[in-house]
Amino acid sequence: MYRSHSCGELRASHINTEVTLAGWVQKSRDKGFMIWVDLRDRYGITQLIFDEDRTSKNIIEKAKELGREFVIQVTGTVIERQSKNPNMETGDVEVLVTKLEVLNEALLPPFTIEDDTDGGEDIRMKYRYLDIRRNPVKENLMFRHKVSMEVRKYLSDEGFIDVETPYLIKSTPEGARDFLVPSRMNEGQFYALPQSPQTFKQLLMIGGVDKYFQIVKCFRDEDLRADRQPEFTQIDCEMAFVEQEDILNTFEGLTRHLLKEIKGVEVNSFPRIQFDDAMRLYGNDKPDIRFGMEFGELNVVAQHKEFNVFNKADLVVGIAVPGGASYTRKEIDKLVDWVKRPQVGALGMVYVKCNEDGSFKSSVDKFYDQEDLAKWAETTGAKSGDLICVLSGETNKVRAQLSALRMEMAERLGLRRADEFAPLWVVDFPLLELDEETGHYHAMHHPFTSPKPGQLELLDTDPGSVKANAYDLVLNGNEIGGGSIRIHDKETQAIMFKHLGFTDEEAKEQFGFLMDAFQYGAPPHGGIAFGLDRLVSILGGQETIRDFIAFPKNNSGRDVMIDAPATIDEVQLQELGIKLKNTP
Repeated sequence: MYRSHSCGELRASHINTEVTLAGWVQKSRDKGFMIWVDLRDRYGITQLIFDEDRTSKNIIEKAKELGREFVIQVTGTVIERQSKNPNMETGDVEVLVTKLEVLNEALLPPFTIEDDTDGGEDIRMKYRYLDIRRNPVKENLMFRHKVSMEVRKYLSDEGFIDVETPYLIKSTPEGARDFLVPSRMNEGQFYALPQSPQTFKQLLMIGGVDKYFQIVKCFRDEDLRADRQPEFTQIDCEMAFVEQEDILNTFEGLTRHLLKEIKGVEVNSFPRIQFDDAMRLYGNDKPDIRFGMEFGELNVVAQHKEFNVFNKADLVVGIAVPGGASYTRKEIDKLVDWVKRPQVGALGMVYVKCNEDGSFKSSVDKFYDQEDLAKWAETTGAKSGDLICVLSGETNKVRAQLSALRMEMAERLGLRRADEFAPLWVVDFPLLELDEETGHYHAMHHPFTSPKPGQLELLDTDPGSVKANAYDLVLNGNEIGGGSIRIHDKETQAIMFKHLGFTDEEAKEQFGFLMDAFQYGAPPHGGIAFGLDRLVSILGGQETIRDFIAFPKNNSGRDVMIDAPATIDEVQLQELGIKLKNTP
């Protein structure tokens, strides 16, 4: 037995008990006649004491040789600490060591294994196995486990069945790029790693499973950022014999359950907003509603004067920043510079100070009088003491720019509190999006999403106006889940493929198995998938999903710890029938 107790377990009630502990040396302090060692494991830290008067000489000598992160086993008696540490759970006691065994020596770590480490992100990623020993990372992984277990508990109690689906599947042209896996036994052919188990969960509904879920790894070969990884985890769910309302109610329940059990927060309100309204009021389809600053469209009250910047714009739109009238000219100039950064892309910004006396001071006083500016304030909901920030230009671009400014101002004003949670549903998405470069439509969600009832006929006459029977769940400005009611008959699915540019032959080659299955009694069905990594990070009060993944990739999609991806031996390539470019 390597240990009788953990390093976080001992209390005053254990005094005079003989114990055996095992773990890593956090640090040691040698006073000559007495040595203290902090021993750490997953559960906590216990102080060990080696005393010349009470500990044998050979053990004292071994203790003097201990270095940071040595793996050791000790046996000794729990005694009361002379100098108690109220900041440690085990701070009332220490272990007087009578036996010491070094299980493994350790090199000096490249960074300190402490909560506030001196290691930068790159070095910690390279030695991730050491980083995991640190409390912040370890606690994040434990937090993720807790969330996963609560998800399983809720869904199991609701009658969902956990079913595994394949990882080696067929590549399809929809969505992001696939990761491909060559087949040795079928030379020249490839599997794809799944971007989601979409078609398989639909087949499970046809198979009569009725309620399915899976916490599943998915893969997308796409450009990365802080909240993206090439491999990620979904809470994947599907239900048969349901309408949209059934899905929304079920997964509002899951979200309430997680917020209550994980964060101790009761959330009763799940507002619903149409996609078009989300774009009009917030400039994006995942609005953060923990604060106001809703958009006010100013075309009617701003395009009647000789200010050509506004007159030529498709959209003139503004927000009211609470308390912003106190900003100095220098602070406002910095704000203008911020929106002109390439990441935002605005050409400039017009501002209006709403003074406490009811008057207005703007950067366009030459063109607009006090009556005009009062209408701006009314449209944006600005009050005395606020600052109206106005952008103009092409509709979609300016909405995205003002959305970025809204989020930035909320961050600066402390309105995006990590301990406050505001979920909402975004519904009635467009079924199709027009690719301006090719002039072709593609599915906003995926090609298996059904149109809203009664809108199928519009695909032939006005495809851009057709709304999808789809929904996204948004939490604090992040999409945490998305899904739809699916097409469940062959004829409708064929129409959808046609409008996405598939020939009959292409549709049969790519999705013939699903079309065939629809002919054998497919029930109405729909589902949703939550991004577990993102959900966990939001519940944990952080923005970056890497902090909650045991072995994440960096922003270039590399695992710097194991140095992957890597080149493949020529013999392996030959076995797979693969010849690289520029090779003889």
